[in-house]
Amino acid sequence: MADKRKQDRPREKLVEYGPEKLSDIELLQALIGSGNAQADVTKIARDIARVLKRDRVLTMDSLRSVKGIGPAKMTELLASFELAKRYVLEPDRPVIDSPEKAVEQLADIRDKKQEYFVCLTLDGANRLINKHVVTIGTLTASLVHPREVFALAIEDRAASIIVAHNHPSGSLTVSEADKGVTKRLNDAGDILGIDVIDHIIVSALNYVSTI
Repeated sequence: MADKRKQDRPREKLVEYGPEKLSDIELLQALIGSGNAQADVTKIARDIARVLKRDRVLTMDSLRSVKGIGPAKMTELLASFELAKRYVLEPDRPVIDSPEKAVEQLADIRDKKQEYFVCLTLDGANRLINKHVVTIGTLTASLVHPREVFALAIEDRAASIIVAHNHPSGSLTVSEADKGVTKRLNDAGDILGIDVIDHIIVSALNYVSTI
């Protein structure tokens, strides 16, 4: 990098022309700063770019496979990408920070004639990652197991989840079975490090939180 003209170096180029004028490799070079005895900054940037193209995400494990990048720089990169994901990327993803906002995502199951059990997966900023129908039960009951719920949450790399189901009868009474499901999911979430923020029951006209 030192052999480049000052105005062609990524950080100086960014200041002069703005980040949109830099290539992916140059943006990564600006984040990394400099190389070391193991690899120069260009090689490190190219290796990280390959990881991004392959996985679409950076993790501590994937960065460990990149020669020449140490723990301090790994944490800086992960923090930068996480902030971008939370506040810049995908602005259409709603933030689910109240039961009311969760219920907005459940409009399609409120008047179903069978019981639908749904899982909303959320990132660290409570932004919706995905909505999954876990099970579809009979008119009166839906059976759900923690492994089915958390397999989806782990696949989405969720920080937390909100689960919900509808009561086709229209009653919002929280049954013992509902309480049992909530407890099992909370216990499993504690072990896995994925918070169960709420378990919501909806009917055609109203809703109730069980947590």
